[in-house]
Amino acid sequence: MFSRLKYLTVGSRLKHTLSSVYFPCKAFCSIHEFKSFSHQTLHFLLEKCSSMRELKLLQAQIILLGLNNENLTLGKLISFCAVDHAGDLQYAQLMFDQNPRPNKFMYNSLIRGYSNSDDPINAILLFRRMICSGLTPNEFTLPFVLKACGCKSAYWEAVLVHGVAVKLGIGSLVVVQNALMAVFVVCGLIHCARKVFDDITDKTLVSWNSMIGGYSRTGDWKEAFCLFQKMRERGMEPDGFTFVNLLSVCSQSSDSDLGRYVHFCIEITGVKIDIIVRNALMDMYSKCGDLHSAQAIFDRTQEKNVVSWTSMISSYAQHGSIQVARQIFDQMPGRNVVSWNSMISCYLREGQYMEVLDLFNKMHNSKVVPDEATLVGILAACSQLGDLVMGKKIHNHILSNKRGYGVTLYNSLIDMYAKCGPVRTSLDIFLEMPEKNLVSWNVIIGALALHGRGLEAVELFEKMQSDGIMPDGITLTGLLSACSHSGLIDMGLYYFDKMSVIYKVRREIEHYACMVDLLGRGGLLVEAIELIGRMPMKPDVVIWGALLGACRIHGNVEIGKQILKQILELEPHSGGLYVLISNIYWEAQRWEDVNKIRKLMKYHGIKKDRAISSIEINGCIYEFMVDDKTHQISSSIYAMLDQLTDHLRSAGYLCNNSSVVFEAEEI
Repeated sequence: MFSRLKYLTVGSRLKHTLSSVYFPCKAFCSIHEFKSFSHQTLHFLLEKCSSMRELKLLQAQIILLGLNNENLTLGKLISFCAVDHAGDLQYAQLMFDQNPRPNKFMYNSLIRGYSNSDDPINAILLFRRMICSGLTPNEFTLPFVLKACGCKSAYWEAVLVHGVAVKLGIGSLVVVQNALMAVFVVCGLIHCARKVFDDITDKTLVSWNSMIGGYSRTGDWKEAFCLFQKMRERGMEPDGFTFVNLLSVCSQSSDSDLGRYVHFCIEITGVKIDIIVRNALMDMYSKCGDLHSAQAIFDRTQEKNVVSWTSMISSYAQHGSIQVARQIFDQMPGRNVVSWNSMISCYLREGQYMEVLDLFNKMHNSKVVPDEATLVGILAACSQLGDLVMGKKIHNHILSNKRGYGVTLYNSLIDMYAKCGPVRTSLDIFLEMPEKNLVSWNVIIGALALHGRGLEAVELFEKMQSDGIMPDGITLTGLLSACSHSGLIDMGLYYFDKMSVIYKVRREIEHYACMVDLLGRGGLLVEAIELIGRMPMKPDVVIWGALLGACRIHGNVEIGKQILKQILELEPHSGGLYVLISNIYWEAQRWEDVNKIRKLMKYHGIKKDRAISSIEINGCIYEFMVDDKTHQISSSIYAMLDQLTDHLRSAGYLCNNSSVVFEAEEI
């Protein structure tokens, strides 16, 4: 619109615009009072505005003409900035704040803008300011305030807003009731939402979709489909949103028959199958295990969006087809952060941690900014690999970006540092966290347990309770493990006895495993066996394995022999357990029993799993096994190892070979 005015001054632009724009004067004059023809024309141009650049040009002309105090025109400026997709909400707020007496239209526009933004709380605050200014809200105010309440799960605020609506006599309007129903759905009060729905006299399509969506959200497919049937019986035609809600509940229940029924309904009703509906169909079929149908819909979709591609990536990854998922990912014409996160999470689930870091590097090179979910995934991979260098890079990235990261990311940082070595850094991060949740306490207690700092774990456990955080089963598992790794037998017994009485935490098999390990490490093997006998559940291989490990520590061959039968019944093909009992016999110099174990392993074709070690040098991680000669400079590595061994021997250190007496090649 302003391309012809590019080189004109602000004043000449106005003159040129006024002379070149046709304006239906009589139509506008019959509705509004304008100060001049120029005022009237500017108002008309604001109606046609399509960008912030055009708006600011018009605003400059408004200021030059002295019309910046005209609420009618200023309201149009604020409305465009707050509501239009090309607007600027912050600029709308700036203009609003400069007006000493904003009117109802300005408040409504800004409230609507904030209700659709990332900061919906501002809509609620603005509504309160509107009430305090003496302005009465109307049916254009309250639905958007209720929408903001829903976004923040602000139940009591929504109740107050509804009270205002009832007091003003507009509480029964369908737009208000629809908005209230949506709040109840978000807050998990599905019965309250249904009561509001039943009270609506003239239900609109939005009313039906909101209620069906509510049941879909809770996974109640029966009520969702019963309501859909009533909707059809009353002559209300469904639209795409109706079917998306129904497909969602089919996905949650993995009911392919219901999903196919919905697909059939879509076809026979003639509803426009847009990209949102197609994506919902793909998601439904993939979650129901029908990848063939999901792929067929994907292939028939002409204009795929990022959601379409990401949905198929997740579908194949969840069914174990990680290579197909990667092929689809590589074919994507455009990737956003959600796409990268989806592929990263695929590799995480499969335990392919090196691929996670490799993909993250490619993401970084593609100039895609990682979000919190990305960073949590990368830190998880670093924790598993022991990659402290990459973990520190992620930490520095977090510190350099002054964004309001959530508590989940800081929990991941604590876990990463603990598993990579520097537990002191984990503790420092925990103590500096402005907000902590139960997971935060569980992670740091588990971190201290991992490093054998039992007393510090106990101190933090007591501090946790004094801060009003009640422990759960995971907390007690970490605490008992800390006691076990630090030899705090009495403390471990105390907390185990008080679990159900004081902390109201049910004893699970993980807690019994920690106690068996605690007693076993302390040499109380008889007490450990008695505890196993009192267990309300059948002991698993972890329980017996902990006791068997204690038998090796204390050289108790007889109890170890008794345990062997129990273990072989649970896991008859576990090479590691055979090796452990064999080493117990070896250390007791019971050579006949050692040979029996080896013959038994050969008879069953069982081999010891060879462990893989890793080391990071200059940012690269190298993996190797015992007697590994695959590295190109392995001869130099072994030469250096021999030199180190000779140096240790000359310094008086003796190598204890008892833990490596039974290697895979001996079988």
